Amino acid sequence: MRILVQNVKKCSVTIDNKKYSEIQKGYCLFVSFTNGDNLEIVDKMVKKLLNARLFQDDTGKTNLNLSQVNGEIMSISQFTLYANLAHGNRPDFLNCLKFDEAKNLYEEFNKKLDENNVKFKTGVFGADMEVEILNDGPFTIILDIEELKL
Repeated sequence: MRILVQNVKKCSVTIDNKKYSEIQKGYCLFVSFTNGDNLEIVDKMVKKLLNARLFQDDTGKTNLNLSQVNGEIMSISQFTLYANLAHGNRPDFLNCLKFDEAKNLYEEFNKKLDENNVKFKTGVFGADMEVEILNDGPFTIILDIEELKL
């Protein structure tokens, strides 16, 4: 599992020229799954995400988590985070989890956000979405289950 996390001042998703969802200050998450991902990994990643201190405090130190800034989350499914360009110029997607399995894990991910009383909105899994982001910083990190060794 891999999540690209961007601190945002605001973020919105448009589908078929209609605004689908919108948040203010918080995270825009691009969430991706690979072969071998499971519910245990989803749970660990949600805990890591919600405890991560990625916002600045009054002194300018990156020291506050999402709840401490009363932030929201925009959760976007993004299978291309596992694209591979190692063998040419056109990406392959062999490391991306199959559609139905990834959709189930994405829904579980969002369910875990809800269970943790996080204010969040989503895009639509598999849809062609326009994501408008006003980065804060910009401040962008990648949470990867393999690198975090959770």
